[in-house]
Amino acid sequence: MGLWSEIEYFSHDKEWSYQWQEDKQSIDIFYQAKKQGSLTWNLIGHHNASNALAAIAAARHVGVSPAQSIQALSSFKGVKKRMEKIAELKNGVQIYDDFAHHPSAIQTTLKGLSQTKKSGRIVAVIEPRSNTMKLGSMKTDLLMSLEVADQVYCYTNNLTWDAHKLFKGYPKAMVSDNINDIAQAIVENHQSKDHIIFMSNGNFSGIQSKVIALFQ
Repeated sequence: MGLWSEIEYFSHDKEWSYQWQEDKQSIDIFYQAKKQGSLTWNLIGHHNASNALAAIAAARHVGVSPAQSIQALSSFKGVKKRMEKIAELKNGVQIYDDFAHHPSAIQTTLKGLSQTKKSGRIVAVIEPRSNTMKLGSMKTDLLMSLEVADQVYCYTNNLTWDAHKLFKGYPKAMVSDNINDIAQAIVENHQSKDHIIFMSNGNFSGIQSKVIALFQ
């Protein structure tokens, strides 16, 4: 019958947009090309910045000024498994946990990390766990989504397709169905200031805590 709601667009140059500052710890918020303020927080990635814009736009619609929203968001620490930093270890190694489990989400997450990190490698640890990923219908897209990663570890438990074949000739990848072997390899092959990000829509067999324990 029609759309009767008022509409505002975010992550859109003509309406709500953002730009990371050089320190990569703050984002400038714009509405119709006019700066509304700067938001400082520890969340990273395009999806988090877009969520901030959506929240600011929605709040403004009901009478909350962008300045008030920006101030409120500065204390927001994020939610579980959304580029959640779960540890910062020796040699500047940082460990993240994220819900990304299909190619487009993995690509967005890794791209966001590459745009905000100041130094160090990106180490992507993935579990193709969803039903769609287990069937292999997106396996070609999966390979492309990992392009910005410097090192990839793929856990192949319960897959119906051959991940070894997919990653053959891909020197920066390790493929295994043994979670302990992957954890050990991550620690043994790490470099200082690595950004290690675990991506799965499940608990990933507890590999996050295994890796953190091995670093101790």
